[in-house]
Amino acid sequence: MSELMIAVVASAIAIGVLTFYIGNGVLRARRSSSRRLASLQTRDEVLSTGISERAIAPVIEGLGKFALRFTPQGWVNKAQKKLVYAGMADRMDGNTWAAFRIMALIGVLVMFFVVQSAFGTPIQKLMLFGVLMGIGFVGPEAILNRRIDERRKEMEKSLPDLIDLLVISVEAGLGFEAAMARVTQAVPGELSREFTRTLQETRVGVSRHKALRALAERTDVDDLNAFVLALIQADQFGVSIARMLRVQADEMRVRRRQRAQEKAFAAPVKLVFPLVLCIFPSMFVVLLGPAAINIATVFGGDGI
Repeated sequence: MSELMIAVVASAIAIGVLTFYIGNGVLRARRSSSRRLASLQTRDEVLSTGISERAIAPVIEGLGKFALRFTPQGWVNKAQKKLVYAGMADRMDGNTWAAFRIMALIGVLVMFFVVQSAFGTPIQKLMLFGVLMGIGFVGPEAILNRRIDERRKEMEKSLPDLIDLLVISVEAGLGFEAAMARVTQAVPGELSREFTRTLQETRVGVSRHKALRALAERTDVDDLNAFVLALIQADQFGVSIARMLRVQADEMRVRRRQRAQEKAFAAPVKLVFPLVLCIFPSMFVVLLGPAAINIATVFGGDGI
């Protein structure tokens, strides 16, 4: 059994190292493609890069493109949107994500063939195969969804403070773009990075309305969508930006307080199942156990 565990651990480490190595190669290849177009690297400079960037990364991207031929286009668009919501669109696209999904399935298949000898009956092997295939198919998607939820929660948490700083900066005399630039420098985080990208888009010629709508589409946060809509309407109707920001800051603080109260009210309901299933049985054993033993002893005749 110890040899089997060593084989499983070694296989998991090998798959993890291979995934990390190939993933870094894909990322470096995507980044260096634009640099090669801009600087026109010579043949020697291209050959000086690592083998994962020159040889393995194109194969993985080609594998992803091949897999997308058998994938519904709706799934591809949904996966691309999820990558954008997770803040990973600059590191991978739908092709790379499909390649990673295939690698995960191959990894669990390899693990199945390594550990299946420890299971005797065909039913056990079939159950093991189903569990591993479920992990390989659902695991990457679950990790991506968790990343999206964490990013949304971080943005919702930092949005009221960021709007407060915007209010202070605008009321101090700065323009809206200058206030956004000042706030992004003072408050790090995912939301600041998105605001920085919005500023970059406006500086290259994109209108403020389009840049703000793109910001709302990239983040998909309800509070931020409401803020962007209010900002666009204030700009269209000539409402004071400082007054609108002040109203939005008050609204965001109220919403954050309401979310905190909602979680506090939901806590007693969530505590019912741990109390009933875990805490109450142990308390009953400690409190009623001696009494039950005495009663059993008395009625059993030992105490007469």
